Amino acid sequence: MSYDVEKPDEQWRTELTPAEYAVLRQAATEPAFTGEYTDTKAEGVYSCRACGAELFTSETKFDSHCGWPSFFDPKDTEAVELIEDRSHGMLRTEVRCARCGSHLGHVFAGEGYGTPTDQRYCINSISLRLAEDGEG
Repeated sequence: MSYDVEKPDEQWRTELTPAEYAVLRQAATEPAFTGEYTDTKAEGVYSCRACGAELFTSETKFDSHCGWPSFFDPKDTEAVELIEDRSHGMLRTEVRCARCGSHLGHVFAGEGYGTPTDQRYCINSISLRLAEDGEG
């Protein structure tokens, strides 16, 4: 797949911390309940830490108690790319930034989330950057 933002691997490695690189470019997962945005209640827009694309808003963030920030819908459906993920012996749907292809997390569907979409976008904090309302 071709993305609007494409960089050589060496450039991603210099622009991202080792932990950011592992999650965003190698599809690792940060440990549950350790991310800076897991319990954040601040209002604003969550962007891709790799390329700055706006992905989610605080209006769709909810407490799912899963250990990662959860959203019930992206800011724009075209902001994210959904890909079948059969790794780790299970079937999941991976969520990537549609602008740069960076791994964000996974989306799960089903009743019981108590959200308007019955979806939980379970996203790594390290994949995001929050611009709180009122910031520049």
